[in-house]
Amino acid sequence: MTSGKYLKLWQGPNHPGITGNMSVELTVCGDEVVEGKTHVGYLHRGFEKLMERRIFIQCFPIVCRICVPEPDFNEYCYAAAVEDLAGIESPERANWIRALILEMGRINSYLMYLGGQAGALGLGVIGQWTTYVRDLMLDRFEELTGARIYHMFIIPGGVRDGLPEGFDARMEETLREIERTMKDVWDVMFCNAVFKKRTVGLGVIDKAWLEPYGVTGPNARAAGVAKDVRKDDPYLIYDQLDFEVPLGTDSDIFTRSDVRRRDVLVSVDLVRQMLAKMPRTGAVASPTPNVLHWKIPRAETYVRGECSRGEYGYYLVTDGSGYPRRVNVRGPSYTHAMALLERMIVNVNISDVAALMVSLHTYPPEIER
Repeated sequence: MTSGKYLKLWQGPNHPGITGNMSVELTVCGDEVVEGKTHVGYLHRGFEKLMERRIFIQCFPIVCRICVPEPDFNEYCYAAAVEDLAGIESPERANWIRALILEMGRINSYLMYLGGQAGALGLGVIGQWTTYVRDLMLDRFEELTGARIYHMFIIPGGVRDGLPEGFDARMEETLREIERTMKDVWDVMFCNAVFKKRTVGLGVIDKAWLEPYGVTGPNARAAGVAKDVRKDDPYLIYDQLDFEVPLGTDSDIFTRSDVRRRDVLVSVDLVRQMLAKMPRTGAVASPTPNVLHWKIPRAETYVRGECSRGEYGYYLVTDGSGYPRRVNVRGPSYTHAMALLERMIVNVNISDVAALMVSLHTYPPEIER
């Protein structure tokens, strides 16, 4: 594409339409994109390699930083992988608290997404609303774990502590505020004629692409595929909860956004169910060996679950030493941002590129691991 009618532009790595630092090398003809190549590497910190030089417990400050908006899922997957290889089973009460934390993180991740999707199309007030209610949920995280972002509350064997006194009532206030905000988001964002014009029928993911490109989570469910690890392969206590995952049919930007909006309400209901059903007495963690001298026999395992962006998994290999031999993270952002985006971006108007990128709900820090 060396003809004079083609122009090369760079979307990123610092761009308001991107969550995190990545860039897309765009080749455009007029205002139409004819080719897009994703570039990452701006955030590479070598987390997987760093964990090979840390004892098992020292890896938690690393894994939670692999995905900043939803760090707890990394903590859970890594802890569950260690437990599987070490033959440790977390108590029932700990499993309920773990699931509660994961749904709280899912809500926070979706709130950040909705603000970003609206902001990419000029609806800045939505981001202000979602940031406010997300901050309320961060208050609940701080109350429960002692930290707002990186919690390191899930550990091998269980969790660090139980729920504080009065937590249920304060959480209910937060959930009601989130529900009120979601109604406002529907009225102002999804019923907005400009938002509809910019999203309906745009950025469609062909069903034939789902399996070859490893599309999971809301991106797949917006195409009508009922794929959710919480349902397909229940973990923790999800088999004891009553819920249905939201589905769409059109698989465009609007539908993907709406599936995530409805998923917020599903998670709100799940949090209520958990608080009503979870045991309030009993151990929150099973005994573990001295973590400073903990050696796990030679083995390997893969633990997966459903995060806000899709299927998330940890592959852990041990060699009998006190260090992980290999940790490999399977995050949905890699396949969605690297392979799928390059396929979808062709023939898209340049003004719609930011909205398309955000609609896939990818986090570059998750790719740079």
